[in-house]
Amino acid sequence: MMEQRPRISFILATHNRRSVVVETLAHIKDCGLDASDFEIVVVDNASTDGTSDAITSEVDLLIRLGHNAGSCGKSLGVERARGSLIVFLDDDSYPQPGSIARMIDHFSHDARLGAAGFAVHLPDGSQEGAALPHVFVGCGVGFRTEALREAGGPDGTFFMQAEEYDLAFRLAQRGWTVETFPDIHVNHQKSAQARRSERTTYYDIRNNLRVAARYLPKAALCAYRQDWLQRYRWLAETPAHRHAFADGVRGGRRLGFIERRTGRRLSPPVFERFFQWNYLERQMRDIPAQRIVFADLGKNIYAYHRAAQAVGIEVLAIGDDRFAGRDRSYRGDSILPLDEALTLPADAVVVANSSEIHGTATYAKLKNRCRKDIYHWFKTPCVSAFAQLDSAKVLRSTDDKLTGQGVMALG
Repeated sequence: MMEQRPRISFILATHNRRSVVVETLAHIKDCGLDASDFEIVVVDNASTDGTSDAITSEVDLLIRLGHNAGSCGKSLGVERARGSLIVFLDDDSYPQPGSIARMIDHFSHDARLGAAGFAVHLPDGSQEGAALPHVFVGCGVGFRTEALREAGGPDGTFFMQAEEYDLAFRLAQRGWTVETFPDIHVNHQKSAQARRSERTTYYDIRNNLRVAARYLPKAALCAYRQDWLQRYRWLAETPAHRHAFADGVRGGRRLGFIERRTGRRLSPPVFERFFQWNYLERQMRDIPAQRIVFADLGKNIYAYHRAAQAVGIEVLAIGDDRFAGRDRSYRGDSILPLDEALTLPADAVVVANSSEIHGTATYAKLKNRCRKDIYHWFKTPCVSAFAQLDSAKVLRSTDDKLTGQGVMALG
């Protein structure tokens, strides 16, 4: 008799986190599916704390590596997974009950859905999200196995950091839809204030430079490379992190030279889907304002800055408590603490963050701190879970009312 193929393959990679992964495996088994409907695949990245021995009997497939392949070690599980759908988790993340069944429904209703990102919840009640729309967080995302294998799975040379952008771009380039859904959820047990390691700093800048070189069209490459160098340099606040940043820049430039020669640029429609240049310019044209303040120095702020310039709106400053500092500026615009920026004589405030999670959090904060009109635009899955809707949030502080076309507040 032919062995029954599971519908879902859960794949996670781990390294020297025995107690954490044991707890995670117990949660996965409570996902709401029958045991025959899923399998668990764990890639052990050369753990020396007894992880493999502790979980051998708890998983369907254990892949023991002799080296640490990082989070991209999941790619080795993709090759051997038997499920028609694959779910990537971290060794400290797990789906909330009912979410996997709803994820299956999303894939059933859209034959071109290649990746379904989960809403990611942190222990402090906040949410984790990608900096660009239609990019998932790697600790909670489902894939159609066919699409994932066609795209090639995670690129192992990334090790960690920015591999989600690389994979989302490859899926979209091949015509697969990449979407995040507000009705499927994972818990991620890391602290929202977790300390950044020097290794994270190194891979952040190295891999973001690689992504830019590999995918961005000529018109965007120089601007985003300059922006991301500045962004990650500011995040490298201590001497140790500054050294890691410098090493990452060297590595990113070296590999980026190769990527530029061998990579595949995003087509104009795919570039627009992720970076939203035309969309933001259309939205900016509708603002009845001559002077604005940006709230947030988002990773995609160049698209907002470019749009304001294109329609002749003056940007007085950028309000961002995280990046504000003495003499800091972005393309000539001062970066100030948010409350200070809000005192400037602007006609309106624009949330300049393409991350729906982080942008919406800033928007909510502004509602209680600002009496100017506040604009927050985003693209989100929609009225039905399977339709695409362009949405705009506008707060009129004088009457505390939301206006705009197709307004939806999700998550």
